[in-house]
Amino acid sequence: MPDFLLEIGCEEIPARMIDAASLELRQRVHKLLDRERLLPAGGVSVLDTPRRLAVLASSIPAAQPDVTEQVPGPAVSVAFKDGQPTPAAHAFAKKAGIDISQLDRINTPKGEYLAAKITKKGRAAAAILAEFLPKEIASIYWPKNMYWRKPGERFVRPVRWLVAMLDEAVVPLEFDGIRASDQSRGHRILANRPVSIPRAGASYVEALQNAKILSRDQREKQIRQALDVATRNVAGARWREDQPLLDSVVNLTEWPSAILGNFDPEFLELPEEVLVTVMRDHQKYFAIEDSGGKLLPYFLAVLNTDGDPAGVIRHGHERVLRARFNDARFFWQTDQKHPLRERSLWLKNVTFQKDLGSYYEKVLRVQRVASWMCEIIRQKGIAVRPGVVHKAGCLSKADLTTELVKEFTELQGIVGGLYARVQQLDPDLPDATRLAIADAIYDHYKPESVEDSVPRTTEGAVLSIADKADSIAGMFALGLQPSGSKDPFALRRQANGIIRTVAEHKLPIGLTQLFADARETYRGSAAEKKFSVTLDYIQTVKHFLRERLEFYLRDVLGFKYDVVGAVLAAGSDDVVDAVARARAVTLVRPSPDFESISISCKRMKNILRQAHEAGKEVATGVDFEALQEPAEKELALQVPRAASAIAQLSDQRDYQQALLEVSRLRPAIDHFFDSVMVMVDDDRLRSNRLALLQTLLKEFSTIADFSEIVTEGKDSKESSKQ
Repeated sequence: MPDFLLEIGCEEIPARMIDAASLELRQRVHKLLDRERLLPAGGVSVLDTPRRLAVLASSIPAAQPDVTEQVPGPAVSVAFKDGQPTPAAHAFAKKAGIDISQLDRINTPKGEYLAAKITKKGRAAAAILAEFLPKEIASIYWPKNMYWRKPGERFVRPVRWLVAMLDEAVVPLEFDGIRASDQSRGHRILANRPVSIPRAGASYVEALQNAKILSRDQREKQIRQALDVATRNVAGARWREDQPLLDSVVNLTEWPSAILGNFDPEFLELPEEVLVTVMRDHQKYFAIEDSGGKLLPYFLAVLNTDGDPAGVIRHGHERVLRARFNDARFFWQTDQKHPLRERSLWLKNVTFQKDLGSYYEKVLRVQRVASWMCEIIRQKGIAVRPGVVHKAGCLSKADLTTELVKEFTELQGIVGGLYARVQQLDPDLPDATRLAIADAIYDHYKPESVEDSVPRTTEGAVLSIADKADSIAGMFALGLQPSGSKDPFALRRQANGIIRTVAEHKLPIGLTQLFADARETYRGSAAEKKFSVTLDYIQTVKHFLRERLEFYLRDVLGFKYDVVGAVLAAGSDDVVDAVARARAVTLVRPSPDFESISISCKRMKNILRQAHEAGKEVATGVDFEALQEPAEKELALQVPRAASAIAQLSDQRDYQQALLEVSRLRPAIDHFFDSVMVMVDDDRLRSNRLALLQTLLKEFSTIADFSEIVTEGKDSKESSKQ
């Protein structure tokens, strides 16, 4: 079976887009091969560089297998009259391409019918790929596309060549006016020439390597080795590990190398955050530090060539970095002329969102929400300094008016915290308090991603949550909630940040109350007049936050999907409580008693659902005197005792022990279902038995809805006596 190769060659693709596009192309090719019955025996792999996206499928069938199918025809009573075929029979045989004598007769629920066995010959793989691949290539999602020939054909950058091969044969594929061939291209600088591909598969990879093109893994390995070698020129130094930056430079190079540069040590007077941001985000340089993590006046630049023996490139990088650092120093010094206290008033002229007003108004709202949160937290016995939170909130957005943030927008919040450390916020403010305010401002955008840390202090956590809650509340009230893959205001990320911060700081904050308070701060404002009147704000936000909490429990903490579903069915408003319940359910889940309880809960829910559908009454409470069987009386006696113990343990958030109390009811529950028929004719007895089951479910479901748990055993009792 032949190997298949597809390579799309183009101008340099933006580094941030390569990974997603390469994965999507691989998925599209795999789905196409699967759909057309051409699945490869050896799997599908990718090779991507800034100038190419390639897919290799090992050992695909040269053609589709033939398919024989039975096609039904007319009824025998219609196809034959007096034993002779009618025009209907002749037409069917002609359509099937066989003689009438070869038609079969089949019995169906509607009677006897004619049928024909038709063998469809499989198409050649080359013809299928040539027909369908152009559509798959054009369907790749890009954040931005370019049009340069036909209006209907687009790609992220102009396509310059195509390679499509089955072993040595070229697949007659065409995309955007470019016909596929066996000619690729080498490195733009080191091997700028056509590269003949002798054969799809390993020969392709070897031909590219000879033309100075490496795979992603090879490039990352070569970059790491080059960084290590260059860093050895500085005694006692190490390059600062930065995987996102490494991923970026991998996607910027095809044959990488690294050079060591330096800058004037006087720039080390600037905050490290500013220097590293300039090097990392603006120049794609790696920082160098000593063994204690202190920044050194050196940097590493990754090149897309085999070196810089004359030092010309190094001098160019040093000159550019010197200019950038001079700009940063100038902005830092200029900003100090107007302290944050003065700048906070300037926020009246900075728009937060066109319908939600200025950042000055946002700051006032955030302060109100943060004050409410501080009061709730203090009542629960958690130490927090409301004055620090209030002052930090007042100054939190002031750095948006600074020249440094205008130039380096990714430093918003960080610059505010840095300025608060070096400026006099109030004449009588103790240094410790000023530093606490600075830390809260510095951290209040955190966490900005799943990998980012949460704010370090409780005050920073409160400010961060209040800020994000205000943004989400305002956008949702306007009807601008995320939809599908579209989230232009990053509301999902902000909600993820709220949930992580609440969970990791163990804050006693109810999400519903938090967002009701955040919505309340808009009351009477000009923004409120523009809010959606058709949107059910509370329910929409609750659904959104439940999704985010589900994501946190499942994808961040790693709980099983059914455990997450069971826990959230019992309540999703208290994040800390939900995490504690998920941990407890995960710990006790492997026990046989817990599995049996889960199966019983499924059965109870089914019985109660069937009773509701049949219009059967459920008593408001269990009347012990109305019960007859010893098994149901024993269960009725045990439930209140267990409920009391479960409630007490739940109040202490000792959910693992509470679940053990639940599991102790297993013998009584098993005995009940083995001995008692629930759906009897006696109305009073039936309604009491239903009430007993409803009480059991109610007490159990305060921790989790056990019927959501997927059990390995079969729910064999589902169909037994009810």
